[in-house]
Amino acid sequence: MTRRIELGLLYSRSGDYSLISEACRSGSLGAVALVNADPDIDLTFVPVERDPGGDVDLYAPLCDEILRQTSARHVIGCVTSWSRKEVIPTLEASGGTLWYAVPYEGFEASDHVVYTHACPNQHLLPLLEWALPTYGRRAFLTGSNYIWGWEMNRLARRAVTGAGGQVLGERYLPIGSVDIDRIIEEIEATEPDFVLNSLIGRSSYQFLRAYHDLGKRDRRFLPQTRPVLSCNMTECELPAIGSAADGLIAAGPYFQGGGTDWHGPGTFGSSHEAAAFAAVWELARLLAHRPGSEALSLSNLMRTDAAKGSRIDHQTHHTALPALIARANAGRFEVIQTHEAVAGDPYLTHPRPARDIRAALRVVS
Repeated sequence: MTRRIELGLLYSRSGDYSLISEACRSGSLGAVALVNADPDIDLTFVPVERDPGGDVDLYAPLCDEILRQTSARHVIGCVTSWSRKEVIPTLEASGGTLWYAVPYEGFEASDHVVYTHACPNQHLLPLLEWALPTYGRRAFLTGSNYIWGWEMNRLARRAVTGAGGQVLGERYLPIGSVDIDRIIEEIEATEPDFVLNSLIGRSSYQFLRAYHDLGKRDRRFLPQTRPVLSCNMTECELPAIGSAADGLIAAGPYFQGGGTDWHGPGTFGSSHEAAAFAAVWELARLLAHRPGSEALSLSNLMRTDAAKGSRIDHQTHHTALPALIARANAGRFEVIQTHEAVAGDPYLTHPRPARDIRAALRVVS
């Protein structure tokens, strides 16, 4: 007999980061449809959706509503680290589990969260190890004014200075702010070798447009010589930026046509979609043919025989993922470097392979 299992979805379908939310929601619902149509899987997922509308204050009460008013014990959702941290106390109080499908800044390993996208040893560090010898060691850091921006720039500053480089500036904007002009002026004055962009949503789109305009009026800032780097930009947001995204260098576990097998069955529009799909698909695999397993805590679920061979670490609940570096061109990403899958290391406690990250000499015209 097919078991009916309610599954929470907690994504904002409006607001500053709605394009990411929609990509994650699409991946989640695509996996639900595939699970429900598979005759070999003895369960049917019933989505229970709540939409916080981009209001961080609504995430915790809506998550609580899912967990208390329905039978759902698992929630696929949240985009920002701010919203994820808002719901963790609710998950702890109700014994629920969040499946988080967006890149994040690390330094967290909750007993109530599964992380199916990348953390810094899977995005930021491989990106900087490639960029420093390619472009130089003089960096400018931008970010949205919350934990993602703060932590990404803290780690980037440590990596850059540890390689003998300099951070020429570090500037933040409130989420949703498009007040970019002073940042662009400072970048123009300091002439960094590259810019690490940890802005999100509309702030990031406006920054990329403004940097593109800077390159058009001053050839010193063309992406071929002074690029913008990102650990959170994917295909789902490129239409909002247009040709201003060309030359952007991004890191992530999946890009269309990137030649990685991480994402499971099918192809996807972005790594956000793929990570959300992987979350639902893995959950179905863990619950299939195990009546009552949907009520287990995450720790107990990861101790079952079904969890053997999983790409999810049983202690940190992070996923082993490949690290790809890609360049945006004409509305898509072209992969330029690929690293094999590596376990997520949220606290950066494991030694990394030795790499020569001394800056190479280059001609800037």
